[in-house]
Formats: sequence, C-alpha cells, structure tokens
Amino acid sequence: MHLAYPAVLAALLFCTGLYGVLARRNAILVLMSVELMLNAVNLNLVAFDVWLRDTLHAGQALTLFTIAIAAAEIGIGLAIVLMVYRNRGTSDVDKLRDTAEGREPDQPGLPGPADETAARPEVAA
Repeated sequence: MHLAYPAVLAALLFCTGLYGVLARRNAILVLMSVELMLNAVNLNLVAFDVWLRDTLHAGQALTLFTIAIAAAEIGIGLAIVLMVYRNRGTSDVDKLRDTAEGREPDQPGLPGPADETAARPEVAA
C-alpha cells in the first residue's frame, strides 16, 4: 500500500476537524472536531510506522499514548461543558465568557459585569 492513501485521508480528516473547531459554536461539536484531528494524527503515526518498517513500532506506541490522552481530554472536557451548560443554560461558545466576569448583561433581570458596581453602593462610593 502506498503512503499517499492514508496521508491524504489523514489530511482530509484533519481539515474537517479544523473546520469544525473554527466554524462550530456548540462546545460538544468542538470537542468532537478535536477528536477528529487527533484521529488524523493517529492515522499518520501508524501509516508512517508501517512505511518506515520501524522495529520498535514507535508510531504505534505513540498512537496508544495519544488515544489515552484523547480519552482523558474528552472526559474532562465533557464534564466542563456539562457544568457550564448546567450553570449558564447554553453551550454556545460565542456566548460564553470567562467565568470570573459574571453573567451576561443582555439577559433580563441579571446584572452583568458592568452593573456590579452600580448594584453595590459601598463599592461605587
């Protein structure tokens, strides 16, 4: 088998994942796109390992480490996304701000970061 076939497939997978990271707004879809990119890297590692006929199979060993890191990343990332969704009510990446800023000011009845000093007169005085 030629090296070009898995390399082209890996490039297509990586480009699809990159498009998903840059264009998607849902945090879960962004995590899935990162997984696509990691799978493209895994495919390249195994393909080059077979092509170079490495006796130590370093590409396959690195692929196992990448799979373990990807599993930990998706577990922690999904837990963070679920907690943010539970607290904020949305998983839209564009609407989420740093958690230290407080709530968004466009929601009725909730003070935003700019309104905090006006709500506490001891800070404003």
